[in-house]
Amino acid sequence: MPEAGLSGLELPHRPRALLWDMDGTLLDSERHWDVALRDLARYLGGSLTDSIRAQMVGASTAMSIGLLFTDLGLRPDPRASAEAHSWLLERTGELFDEGLTWRPGAEAALDLVGAAGLPMALVTNTSRALTERALGTLGRERFTASVCGDEVQRGKPEPEPYLRAAELLGVAVEHCLTIEDSPTGASAAGAAGCPVLVVPCEVTVPERAGRVFRRSLEGLTLAELTGAWHAGTTAMGQ
Repeated sequence: MPEAGLSGLELPHRPRALLWDMDGTLLDSERHWDVALRDLARYLGGSLTDSIRAQMVGASTAMSIGLLFTDLGLRPDPRASAEAHSWLLERTGELFDEGLTWRPGAEAALDLVGAAGLPMALVTNTSRALTERALGTLGRERFTASVCGDEVQRGKPEPEPYLRAAELLGVAVEHCLTIEDSPTGASAAGAAGCPVLVVPCEVTVPERAGRVFRRSLEGLTLAELTGAWHAGTTAMGQ
């Protein structure tokens, strides 16, 4: 029998959809962002501190540029911010085109979920233009939908990207499981009401209700995904 949630609504026996973060979760692309952000800092006449760089992991491009300007003591006027935004996207695109590699176990995890017939969405703070480049590696046919950072009003850590992804899939967000690597992404999923399987990459993710942790995606099973979703849902009181 399906489980009954605390709200009295019946829950499915497993998640009805998977919502995947991209950078640092599926692709080892945070290192490309690291190079591009540090190059931008030098272009602007300074250097990026490690502590501020850590705050940028999983953040939107606009948020990262705001953090960078603050770190460098620059006034983030609209014209300068727009120029920095364009420079960063061009540089990151060059690095993406040099080659993207998978995070450990990520490709097999996508194949596992796809073979199980579960719909998947890609949910990222990265722009559509860069995401389209990355989809060449990921395989765009794997995803029923994708939501990018420049397609929502407020990106992660706000819930809008995950709420939009669930809407596009036609699945209640609480019936989805999110896979994330960063505090920013995990916060966004939790704010949307979606349980999270956290697979940290660059930075430590704090424990919170609704978050289940795994060292990597290697050897992931459907039973573990189902268990993570049930554990997260229970912890969130759904």
